[in-house]
Amino acid sequence: MEMAVVCPGKGSQSVGMGADLVVEPQATKWFSEADKALGYALSGIMFEGPEEKLMLTENTQPALLLHSVALWQMIADKVKPDYFAGHSLGEYSAVVAAGGIDPIEAVKTVHNRGKFMQSAVPVGVGGMMAVLGSADDIVEAVCKEVSTDGAVVEPANYNSDGQVVVAGHSAALEKFAPVMKERGAKRVLPLSVSAPFHCSLMKPARIEMEKYLENVKILTLGTAVINNVDAKLETAPDEVRNALIRQMDGAVRWSQSVRELVAAGVDTFIEVGPGSVLSGLIKKIDKNARCINISKAEDISKLDDR
Repeated sequence: MEMAVVCPGKGSQSVGMGADLVVEPQATKWFSEADKALGYALSGIMFEGPEEKLMLTENTQPALLLHSVALWQMIADKVKPDYFAGHSLGEYSAVVAAGGIDPIEAVKTVHNRGKFMQSAVPVGVGGMMAVLGSADDIVEAVCKEVSTDGAVVEPANYNSDGQVVVAGHSAALEKFAPVMKERGAKRVLPLSVSAPFHCSLMKPARIEMEKYLENVKILTLGTAVINNVDAKLETAPDEVRNALIRQMDGAVRWSQSVRELVAAGVDTFIEVGPGSVLSGLIKKIDKNARCINISKAEDISKLDDR
């Protein structure tokens, strides 16, 4: 019986996140140090909003990482995972939890990651859609079919069986939706996002992130993290850095990552961070998986019942 700790990505944030953790001195320390490092009160945005500020990706990303890391610090003495994983932004949280990056350095890093991603594509030029009830190969085929040199759509998140998110130019997405419905997709839903993440339109952000990560110290991981971009277990600093760079304009292979962990013997997943999105996806990928969600301080008691 093996265990993996998983950290959520964008979409799991909500106003009030982390406010209940300030009873823990170490968590309070992380919030204070993060605010100081960023030069503004990220913790205030997390605890009190307004929502429109929290939804800015340059705030969302460090907020999610900070929440996951603070919770992890509160349970690290209770949990000894065999592996770590994270969805998109959550991969950074996983690397921090595995001892690869200093938490406050990581907060600054993902704050800048958010800026790079937002500035890569002008507002309105691109977007994302969720496809429900269709096989991965059909989604991939339709993406190729409707894409042109000037307007592309590509798989961005392989979330679970029958759930793929695509990203690309708005013009290509307009052609993509009706074709997917013709090919039998149950639903094709536009997502309320500020940019087309995890596709080739993010190449400018990848270039900026590569430059930035050159100056971020990454240590050998104490526990392996399975990366998003090719669902491969990594511990070496150069490989971890390279995976984080490629993730910028590469698809998040979450369903493949979960299957790799299950194949490695993992039967228990502990989701550490706001919400329970990953627990839901994992149960869709492997109905036999056991999921424990730790999103609030009161949830820590669940670990006593394992």
